[in-house]
Amino acid sequence: MGHVKALREFLESRGIKQCPICFDGLSAKLVQNHGFPFCFAGGFAMSAVRLGLPDTGLISYGEMVDQGQLITQAVSIPVIVDGDNGYGNALNVKRTVKGYIKAGFAGIMIEDQVSPKACGHTQGKGVVSRQEAVMRIKAAVDARKESGSDIVIVARTDSRQAVSLDEAFIRIRAFADAGADALFIDALASKQEMKAFCEVCPQIPKMANMLEGGKTPILSALELEDIGYKFVVYPISLLGVSIKAMQDALTAIKGGSVPSPGSMPSFEEIKDIVGFNAYYEEEKLYTASTNLRIPEKDSSNDSFSGIWSRTLRIKLTGRDGIEKLDLRSPAGFLAGITNIIPGLGGINIKTLLDGVAEDVGGKVLLDVNDSIGDRIQVFVE
Repeated sequence: MGHVKALREFLESRGIKQCPICFDGLSAKLVQNHGFPFCFAGGFAMSAVRLGLPDTGLISYGEMVDQGQLITQAVSIPVIVDGDNGYGNALNVKRTVKGYIKAGFAGIMIEDQVSPKACGHTQGKGVVSRQEAVMRIKAAVDARKESGSDIVIVARTDSRQAVSLDEAFIRIRAFADAGADALFIDALASKQEMKAFCEVCPQIPKMANMLEGGKTPILSALELEDIGYKFVVYPISLLGVSIKAMQDALTAIKGGSVPSPGSMPSFEEIKDIVGFNAYYEEEKLYTASTNLRIPEKDSSNDSFSGIWSRTLRIKLTGRDGIEKLDLRSPAGFLAGITNIIPGLGGINIKTLLDGVAEDVGGKVLLDVNDSIGDRIQVFVE
């Protein structure tokens, strides 16, 4: 099932869906590993992690697309992305939507803030005119059609704090009429306002934003479902605890210690989380064997008869010091080894072996450089 189709089915199914905000490939994998059906790539967190800067319009469209691709490639669940204000006028919005579609996102949120934008729960917010706001959503819908995609469009208004609650409701209705698939009013100030929002265009899914320390009351998922919300995002939860954990670790290190065992996963757990174990398992499917198959034949008349029981170790080291080959082979198979190491051609290994007792191991039979400078070493095992 495609990511867009999966996201639409989630939004149409019963019950509220929780959607933690991620900001890079690792945080997205953690969201997926904990069983969440989809995640949200948020501008606040992505700006902080990628740039170390606030969400005030400083992160560009190109940087968001680049960071976003790392997220969509890291997981198999649908990802909604923060499209901010589209990075310009209606034509910029269309380019943004088309770019995010190519980046593999299942959904995109477009807002009505002016440029430069401000974080939803901080000072300095301003919104464009109602008409321009609606044109942004219309442009997003048109871009979706032109791309042959069905990407989910989440329409957001910041007019609750910038203008009024009534203006926010008017804009939300207009966004729905323009073709938005889900609706969001940022920074609602009370449970009553949240309930009133869910009563507007009740057939369209509503998104809640649980920002710790923000203007909107923090409610449980069940409370939000009772009010009428279909999904809820947590914009700074993962970022916030990550910052605190890193600060604690840095304090411990600066104090001459290391983070306590209980404050972090074990090294084995870390390797598993980032994918080492999965990598090793997949690597086995493509590992070339260096074991040479011994042909079954009558070797009574072979010039190497009697020495099939002797094992040789052949090492080939490039002139740059990098090991190219390290294999073990029955001595009687040396004729075929020259196909692998042409530098052995013309060297009579049998004659060299004749002077080595049966019970002697570890002896160096040969240590030469070939015509291109590679070092060839042959040992008796």
